[in-house]
Amino acid sequence: MDKKDIVMVSAARTPFGRYGGSLKDFDYFDLGAIPMGEVIRRVNIDPKNVDEVFWGVGDTSICKDVYTPVAARQTLLKAGLPAETPSTSLDKACVSAMSAVKLGAMAIRLGEIEVALGGGATSFSQEPLIVRGLRFNGFRIGDVKMEDPLFQLGYKDYNPVSVDTDNVAAEYGISREEQDQWALRSHQHYGKAWKEGKFRDEMIVLKIPQKGKEPFLLDIDEQYREDTTFEKLFKLKPIYGCKAVTAGNAPGLNDGATAILLMKRGKAEELHLEPIGTIVAMTSIAIHPNRMPEGPGIAIQKVLDLAKAKLDQIDLLEINEAFAAVPLVSLEVLCNRDKGRVKEMMHRTNINGSAIAIGHPNTASGARIMMTLAYELRRRGGGYAVGAICGGLAQADACLIRFEG
Repeated sequence: MDKKDIVMVSAARTPFGRYGGSLKDFDYFDLGAIPMGEVIRRVNIDPKNVDEVFWGVGDTSICKDVYTPVAARQTLLKAGLPAETPSTSLDKACVSAMSAVKLGAMAIRLGEIEVALGGGATSFSQEPLIVRGLRFNGFRIGDVKMEDPLFQLGYKDYNPVSVDTDNVAAEYGISREEQDQWALRSHQHYGKAWKEGKFRDEMIVLKIPQKGKEPFLLDIDEQYREDTTFEKLFKLKPIYGCKAVTAGNAPGLNDGATAILLMKRGKAEELHLEPIGTIVAMTSIAIHPNRMPEGPGIAIQKVLDLAKAKLDQIDLLEINEAFAAVPLVSLEVLCNRDKGRVKEMMHRTNINGSAIAIGHPNTASGARIMMTLAYELRRRGGGYAVGAICGGLAQADACLIRFEG
């Protein structure tokens, strides 16, 4: 083992809340501060040891300071890090938190810092409605049109992301039935993993206040539906003119936050910390903006090439379920459309469920994937895992993680 290896020494996340669910009233900065402070407390180091914070941030209209909030800085101050800690807030949509960890690893590798904290937070529940065009239009009387940024979620100059996903899945011959079966699989795998206590390593149990009642403890991701069946999923109507994409084979609009503490192996030894995983390689890619479901497969191919690794060496994969079609398409890409190979790799992919059951607070999910894989490798006593996630307008990140048993 090389002392220059970049290792994760602590990783934690909130439970992911359903839209309008248990986390809906959490201030955005308070929400992010929960895992940010927790990863430091878990390893009992002085917060001064954190040299820099890299933080995934999406829609800043949810922040109390809407106009150019410094979200990473406001969050780290809430988390109790020193005021002298520099930070970067970055927005790559769903890719943000994985890219935040990547930037931290790059800064460590460059020799500028020794310890980085990466992650991100999202609160869909606090998304405001928007009124445009009043400022200089002399408005005096009449109705005002309000815009919901969550409706047909995507980008105004492009299709909704669900429509592009639907189109690409159809090109690959991936049916509605296959997508619903994958969504059911996600809930089933998550339920089994949760009952086995697999998420206890990463999840922070939260005390949720209730008006006029005692607080309750949230120790499960609210998007999970134990009573999901294929029949229930297949009854759902497609959304936004799609043929196969429904609310059931897509993730929810979720709230949550994630954080990972990373450093060189030599620094971890100096601080007497046990790594939970080694970051072997990370990469970012971008493709044509309407080809999003292919992105994770292409990013995985690139990260394996960077590490001079083969797919056969990989014990576990998680391809984020931005839609059920995304892992299904990306496995086709990764396996060069070899159906036998795809079937084989499915058994290693999303074994504990993914965003359809866990939830997808988009700018937090990338770091969640990394910690879920790292903790699973540790439970298994070692091995290699690859995580990948696509983001807005078809960017994607992938990471290769190792645990030495």
